[in-house]
This record gives sequence, C-alpha cells and structure tokens, in this order.
Amino acid sequence: MAVRKYNPVTPGTRFRVTNAFTEITTDKPEKSLLAPLKKSGGRNSSGHLTIRQRGGGHKRRYRVIDFKRNKDGVPATVVSIEYDPNRSAFIALLQYEDGEKRYIIAPHGLKVGAVLLSGSGVTPTIGNTMLLSEIPLGAEIHAIELQPGKGASMARSAGTYAVLTGREGKYASLRLPSGEFRRVLLTCRATIGVASNPDHSLIVSGKAGRSRWLGRRPRVRGVAMNPVDHPMGGGEGRASGGHPRSRNGKPAKGLKTRNNKKQSTKLIISRRKSSNKK
Repeated sequence: MAVRKYNPVTPGTRFRVTNAFTEITTDKPEKSLLAPLKKSGGRNSSGHLTIRQRGGGHKRRYRVIDFKRNKDGVPATVVSIEYDPNRSAFIALLQYEDGEKRYIIAPHGLKVGAVLLSGSGVTPTIGNTMLLSEIPLGAEIHAIELQPGKGASMARSAGTYAVLTGREGKYASLRLPSGEFRRVLLTCRATIGVASNPDHSLIVSGKAGRSRWLGRRPRVRGVAMNPVDHPMGGGEGRASGGHPRSRNGKPAKGLKTRNNKKQSTKLIISRRKSSNKK
C-alpha cells in the first residue's frame, strides 16, 4: 500500500495526496455483479431536503457485495482486487469452484490466486470467514456480524479491524475500532485479517472540487449563520458563537446521545474512548 504525492504544478495539486492503487489489479468490474445506484440529493420521498451537504457527484454503479459469506466448504479463488467507489476499502472478486462469482471486502495483504474458504472447521488465514467460536483469541478480524446470518455490519471501512479478546458463555468479547468493548454471539461470523486500504486516512483532496465529485456540497459553519438559522449564529463582529451545539440545539461536546433503553446496551462492556469525557 502506498500513497502518491504530486508536484505543485497547479494550486489543486500542491498539497494533494492520493492513493497509488498499487493493489488494484483491474479497472473493469464484473458486469453480473453491478446494480444501478440512484441519487437522492439529500431529499426524501416528498422532495424535501432532510440531509444537508449532499448532492451532485460522479455517477456510480453499485457493486453487490457478499456480506454473509454463507457458501460454506466451497473453495473460492481470488480473481482480482478492485476499487469500489461506494466504500473506502477495496473489494475482491471471488470465483467459486462451481463457477459462481461474488465480491467481498478485500483484506489487507490478499493476493490474486489465493484460495479462500468459509464455514466451520476452516483454517484461520487471511480472507477466510469463520464463526467467532472457532477464531483464535487475539486474532484481528473484520466484516463482523451482529446477528447470525444477517451479514457483516462492523469493521468494514478501510484499515479497520476488531480484536477477539475472550469468550464467556454464548458470547465473544470484541475490542472494536472505536475502542468499545462489546459482546457478540459466538454463532456470528467474521473474516480474518484487517480491511484493505489502510492508508486511506492519509489522502488529502487538494481542492474543494474533489469533494463535489464525491457528492459532498459545501458546509457552512454555524457561527457564520444568522440566529434564526443556527443557535451559534449572530452576534456583533466575529463572535465565537457561545456553547458549541448542533443546529437543533444539542450540545456537541461530550453530551451522551445513546438511548439507554436500546436492547443492545446490555451487550456493551465499556463505551468507546473519548477525549471529551467529563
């Protein structure tokens, strides 16, 4: 994995840092695994703007990802490592022995030609998907299920992973990328290894236009608005804006917003580490 820096031949390339894409092996996706992707521009079904700073962006097609990895006992060969415009991690195209093709989130270090397996009794090597009850303690895992059979929902972003720290009863204890410790059923699945593209956090856009290509519109600071538009707006001159809070008035620094009546609260051993703890 490597990043690419540019000579400052234009203002937009002076500080620009992009992915070198050294792991990518092809630029042509598998047509049978593509689906249309409709843009909403932040509007709901009534046409009202419900999410700000969304809109525009390059046209994309969705890559259908196999998050369940439920084709047990059938060896799959890695055909290619590809870029996915819909996520930060790279994806890998697998071809099973029966000819079926599926996309998965590529683990870091996965090579073309590797043979992957999923299910019970599988060797804990990079890219294999196993039950949490069979994964060795201390292993780095990603693409973790929260409910058996539902599909991976945690640790799917570039460079993320969780660590299996222990087992007790019917639960496994995981240290998540956020620093949170939580219990997950042993019958859930996870993939061995770290999600690919770990240098994604080093990327520097270099210019505002690249955010527009990604479908992100400009964001106006609350202190630059009028009092009618934001709690931090208004004031004479360059006022600081008072206590930092969101547009609907919720404090933005340290206020806990999680609903304690959530059913999964009892599965959390300790919350994520925060620099704003009081």
